[in-house]
Amino acid sequence: MNNDLMSADQSRSGVSRRRVMVGGAIAGLAGTLGFSAVTKRVAQASSQGSDAANDAEILNGALFYEHQAIWAYSAAAGGLSDTDVGKAVLAIALANQADHMVHRDLLSQVITDLGGEPVMAEESYDLSAYLERGDGGLDSDVNIAKLALALETDAAIAYASEVARLKTPALITAGATIASAEAAHATTIRAAFISLGIDIAYVPAPFVSAETRDQWVIGV
Repeated sequence: MNNDLMSADQSRSGVSRRRVMVGGAIAGLAGTLGFSAVTKRVAQASSQGSDAANDAEILNGALFYEHQAIWAYSAAAGGLSDTDVGKAVLAIALANQADHMVHRDLLSQVITDLGGEPVMAEESYDLSAYLERGDGGLDSDVNIAKLALALETDAAIAYASEVARLKTPALITAGATIASAEAAHATTIRAAFISLGIDIAYVPAPFVSAETRDQWVIGV
């Protein structure tokens, strides 16, 4: 399958950018609507102050990975080609990154409301573990898309597991909403591969979890 993906990257310049961009827009819209629905409840829960330190610590861990995702999309964008494939991947990257910025801003506000100090973004982040595992790369449009898929899959897994540790119900709701947006990002990236003619499922497993990670991620 991997050889077919590389061949598609090099030869199928007729990929439908409109199709891919629509998918990214839907994922972005879903994330934005979810946040607007829970923001008031998050603010109310934060003001109560119960278990605030616990929740602020967990949310700061999530905020770290939002910073990482925003940085990763910006760093990878510079390696994309000016082909139709590269432009389609860039369109998805920008839509997904915009969602991560919304996540970042909401998490930062809630952490502050809880009396915590939001973790700051770093100048760069270490992606070597992904590259060494073959979960994508920075050397081609297709491998950059694979790397983004791995990052989004891990984000969905992390949110799904970490929200269970939160003490405030409204924050659990918000965390679950973010997790669903991350899963939508992963699905959108898989849809891009399908647009290239690759025979894979949009949703390869009924769950996004550590146990099903290998079904979601596409190796180099």
